[in-house]
Amino acid sequence: MIAGLYQAATIAAAPVLRGLLRRRARRGKEVAARLAERWGVDAAPRPPGRLLWLHAASIGETVSVLPVLRALADLAPDVAVLMTTGTVTSAELLARRLPELALERVTHRFVPLDVPAWVARFLDHWRPDAAALVESEIWPNLIAGCQRRRIPLMLVNARLSARSFARWRRLPGYARRLFGAFDVVQAQSAADAERLRTLGARNVVAPGNLKFAAPPLPAPDLQRLRDAIAGRPVWLAASTHPGEEAAAYAVHTALAHRHPGLLTVIVPRHPQRGGEIVALAGEVPVASRSRGEGPPPVAGVWVADTLGELGLFYALAGMAFVGGSLVAHGGQNPLEPARLGCAVAVGPHVENFAEPVAALAAAGALDRVADAAGLERWVDALLTDLSRRRAMGEAGIEAARRHGDLPRVVAEMLAGLLPARPA
Repeated sequence: MIAGLYQAATIAAAPVLRGLLRRRARRGKEVAARLAERWGVDAAPRPPGRLLWLHAASIGETVSVLPVLRALADLAPDVAVLMTTGTVTSAELLARRLPELALERVTHRFVPLDVPAWVARFLDHWRPDAAALVESEIWPNLIAGCQRRRIPLMLVNARLSARSFARWRRLPGYARRLFGAFDVVQAQSAADAERLRTLGARNVVAPGNLKFAAPPLPAPDLQRLRDAIAGRPVWLAASTHPGEEAAAYAVHTALAHRHPGLLTVIVPRHPQRGGEIVALAGEVPVASRSRGEGPPPVAGVWVADTLGELGLFYALAGMAFVGGSLVAHGGQNPLEPARLGCAVAVGPHVENFAEPVAALAAAGALDRVADAAGLERWVDALLTDLSRRRAMGEAGIEAARRHGDLPRVVAEMLAGLLPARPA
């Protein structure tokens, strides 16, 4: 009954969803020229031979599976991959990273919204031989469409928080129907695996978290920026959300007199918020990278409101507060700065990344701060104690090396879903 109600609701919502997509396109949150992909219409031809469809929601999930795509290309070079995502930023990321990784047989498309007719058009056009969804992309109509077409399904790097688990347990029959549809489930942790088994998932394994196995973010143009700041003290507030930029300004204002020439770099999670972050500066000297401005020549704030440069600023600063954690968002990925040798701080709200936070904290690579005052004390301490900052960075690099062979293991699981290669 629940499945039928959901299906009916999504069918009824289709006209509203079309309008929503058009409004999002006007705000730059969809690509207007590619809106048809979101309702399953695509003129691009299906590549010949075996085709794997892999879907990741946004940037974090996309980055985590790039090493898997590289391993799969080495393992089964004849397999083409259809990679779908749901955000403009992830599409832009793939446009840069796929050529860098020499992944010529990977095609990006936007995933259709979970409306039965839209999903059917998508699946009938692309006819994937197997499909894999990343982390928690549980879309009932999409899953049902794959089942009807006998497309093998895998859930990659699956995670299920205690809160989501409690909600699913209220619908045990529906949960069994959805989670039991996957032929293989690769869970991030033993806790995730146990929750998924309880809900009805089959063939669940927990070889590790792909987020530990991702390569370091690229850091092009690093030396030029190091020359530009000429040894000034610098710290980074990364992937920030509303409310956290004000805290970063407060930290800068409090510490500028103690650390002459202090450069505070703010990289917002959503670059389009750059203008409003610059407007928070008050009397603090501020510059915007999206406007082509370099760092302020005196103690000040540099708003790096550009896309795809986070690795550059992690490598430049050597110490970073990772946002989404002072506010109730659930955190952002602390492994990205750790891989680049950054000492890391996070706030109290890190439930979306509890496992990597715990692992980095246990390794001595990450500190937790309770609030803006705690962040100020942390920044002050690490700007003063360079040996501690260096030790935290080295510990982070070592901790982030875990599961180095995991992309190959997951690629082998994916290859096992595909039909045998024609003789």
